[in-house]
Amino acid sequence: MSKKLSNIGLYPGSFDPITKGHMDIIKKALNVFDKVVVAVLKNSSKNMLFSLDERQKLISDIYQSTPKVQCIALDSKLAVELAREIKASAIIRGLRAMSDFEYEFQIAGINRSQNKDIETVFFAADDKLTFVSSSMVKEIASYQGKIGKFVDPVVKRALKNRINAGS
Repeated sequence: MSKKLSNIGLYPGSFDPITKGHMDIIKKALNVFDKVVVAVLKNSSKNMLFSLDERQKLISDIYQSTPKVQCIALDSKLAVELAREIKASAIIRGLRAMSDFEYEFQIAGINRSQNKDIETVFFAADDKLTFVSSSMVKEIASYQGKIGKFVDPVVKRALKNRINAGS
């Protein structure tokens, strides 16, 4: 008999900033999991526009009235280790294209090598959002382009403020 798994999904990522593509994955994950924990990564290999605390606050602000979504920082351990600590049954990953799948499939294998009890669950992004990425949103925003279709108003304001401040 298999053991009963928790119904918590862990969604780790840089989220610099969170986009409607990420939000679509969270929405889909909430149809499968009772709770989604969004873990904002400290990623030293990327040049971040927003600090770890700022990214976490943006997500918390967006989901403040959604108790099934919790946002935490992940800055000193592997996602698979955090998943074990919070008793998540799976790590959530979003897919936009086949190239995403190849990369994510490798990561899922690495995670499984660290903890065979934590599954990776893939969700496909909505067709209208497959081209949306945080990098692309930041680029468009840097030229004062229209980003309202791609991000929540909370993020739109934060991007505008950051870019106008010259940071």
